[in-house]
Amino acid sequence: MCAVPNASPVTFRTAPSEVPPPPQVALSEAERAAISHAERALLDERRLLTGDELSALAALPDGAVMALASLAHQVRLTWCGPEVEIEGILSAKTGGCPEDCHFCSQSSRFDTPVKATPFLDTTEVLAAARETAALGASEFCLVLAVRGPDERTMQRLLELVPLIKSDTGLNVAVSAGILTEEQAQRLAHGGVHRYNHNVETARSYFPSIVTTHTWDERADTCRLVREHGMELCCGALIGMGETDAQRVELLIQLQELEPTEVPINFLNPRPGTPLGDRPIVGAWEAVRWIALFRLALPSVILRYAGGREVTLRDLQAIGMTAGINALIVGNYLTTLGRSSDEDLQMLADLRMPIGALTAAI
Repeated sequence: MCAVPNASPVTFRTAPSEVPPPPQVALSEAERAAISHAERALLDERRLLTGDELSALAALPDGAVMALASLAHQVRLTWCGPEVEIEGILSAKTGGCPEDCHFCSQSSRFDTPVKATPFLDTTEVLAAARETAALGASEFCLVLAVRGPDERTMQRLLELVPLIKSDTGLNVAVSAGILTEEQAQRLAHGGVHRYNHNVETARSYFPSIVTTHTWDERADTCRLVREHGMELCCGALIGMGETDAQRVELLIQLQELEPTEVPINFLNPRPGTPLGDRPIVGAWEAVRWIALFRLALPSVILRYAGGREVTLRDLQAIGMTAGINALIVGNYLTTLGRSSDEDLQMLADLRMPIGALTAAI
């Protein structure tokens, strides 16, 4: 299973449309009251927002997006602090996945340019980890395109994790699909710091995106991760045809799963996949949902992940001031990201210090 939306080694990009200017419309008294209510709940009462409260914010007009973003930034600073965490990811075993996640070019069920390759050798993995460490990152994630790890894969992971840690000092995360309880226990004892297992979308919409396993199977693995002492990284993919109500549903479900980290991915449609013709999420819509993720999940590490380059384009810095406090830098699994230098310069321009993070509560 994929940690972020995947693509072919060649970067296929939909031609960007113009980014519209922020709407200049004054908010009504009721709209201002909804934002003030959320501010009191999050900053004064220090509590999570309910589904009804999040639905009210999601229904606000485009003119409220910057107000939502401003509140989300303040919530992020209050609950998490100013630091930004940097992570590098490596597709250690690419392609050939038996699952049918409709967004993923690594599925063996779809005719895409991504073909199955074997597990990278130790030298290649360590070289990638060293490059990640040189950027000032604190996290390095090994990602495997599998339904779940077989015994051979488990042995490779348990060999690599301590090697990476001792060689680079990085915290090591793993994304290897659905786990059994015994596998979760072994990975935790083997030194895995975080385990990534994205639920991707709301339970009610999941059957429209994946048919070879269920949302609840993913949620069960998420619970095993936490039960065995690893930090849970559990993210979402926005733009697969889900409704706003289903996005709010997902936020409530993420609250219940209590992840340490939530990567936000935006669909970058992949040729050959069932979602290959879907339109890209608009930049303004992306900023709105970044802010809503922060307002719904005030304590989490909220990480920019796949699709941000094609969705937000020149507005990526706005996303950083709408609640984001972590980045995947460099390339994704099989898709090129923007250069690490650009991301590091963005953080410098925003005066956002780089540091290791964990959940505030």
